[in-house]
Amino acid sequence: ELRRIIGRERAEIERRNALYREGRPMLDVTGRTVIVVDDGLATGSTASAAIATLRGLGAERIVLAVPTGAAQSVELLQSKADDVVCLQTPEWFRAVGSQYEDFSQVTDQEVIDILRARSRPAVGNALVGGGVDALVVDRDIAVEIRTGVALPGRISVPASAIGVVAFAHGSGSSRLSPRNASVARILQRAGLGTLLFDLLTQDESHDQSNVFDIGLLANRLALATAWLRARPATGALPIGYFGASTGAAAALVAASDDPEIAAIVSRGGRPDLAGAALPKVTAPTLLIVGGLDLEVIVLNRTARSQMTCPTRLDIVPGATHLFDEPGTLAAAAGLARDWFTARMSRPRAAPGIRGGHM
Repeated sequence: ELRRIIGRERAEIERRNALYREGRPMLDVTGRTVIVVDDGLATGSTASAAIATLRGLGAERIVLAVPTGAAQSVELLQSKADDVVCLQTPEWFRAVGSQYEDFSQVTDQEVIDILRARSRPAVGNALVGGGVDALVVDRDIAVEIRTGVALPGRISVPASAIGVVAFAHGSGSSRLSPRNASVARILQRAGLGTLLFDLLTQDESHDQSNVFDIGLLANRLALATAWLRARPATGALPIGYFGASTGAAAALVAASDDPEIAAIVSRGGRPDLAGAALPKVTAPTLLIVGGLDLEVIVLNRTARSQMTCPTRLDIVPGATHLFDEPGTLAAAAGLARDWFTARMSRPRAAPGIRGGHM
């Protein structure tokens, strides 16, 4: 029961992170003075958790500022923060809400509007005014699969990229998938390059059986990976896979034969279709499923039980299979971004042969 509650609350935290940050990475507080503001202190547990988190992130000085609070809670937090500013400590403090004439809840949209209005360009980051910093590469490309036959795609690599993510679309989707394009933009803002390309030719896409030919899709993804490693702009970067639906199974199968893949993320995926390849995958794998996608949750749990690599299953509350509900796709994208950035800090060895131009 405790694990269930922790999982639910963690998912809500991730949802809010993705919704409020809109693809922006967390600010670096190392060596800085940080002011923590709360609406008041009852037990002080929330403020205490915030202070502990900031200490762990390297904040040099922490100031807690609140309008009202219980005297004992203020006294307790004075030993945890470097300074506590509290305007009033009523003798009879029942609850924070009782100190307000209007204690109505702040909506998600109010938070987003305030953050957007107060946003500033991040120095030395991939963000400038909420957008992606100059992309060193951003163009249409073609991945050759055999002589005279190529798959169209688009490669985007931000300045100072820390890695590149190849997308494996599922259920017959293409490089033009609006969902994957939205996820790609969030990854780019975090300093990750992206490759969106068609796994099937136009003729192949007319045959529905090809959509479920995991071996064929995995082979195409492997060819795209080789293409990335042969290019100057991406050859030395760690490579990750982002798979949706049957594309998730293709990503796992391709990674099972490639120990250099840095990380995998499956969104609403069918990892169970990877079958015998699952125990062979070594790349850390994140499985993201909508909370209302009950059948796929079961399939992901079954697949996870067969995997030996580091794995995590995250469930986005209120999301169905396609993550169409407001905020759910952004939440999934935020989970993917954090998973990839945490595992792409080191460059891979540069290839012996660097061919062609991007």
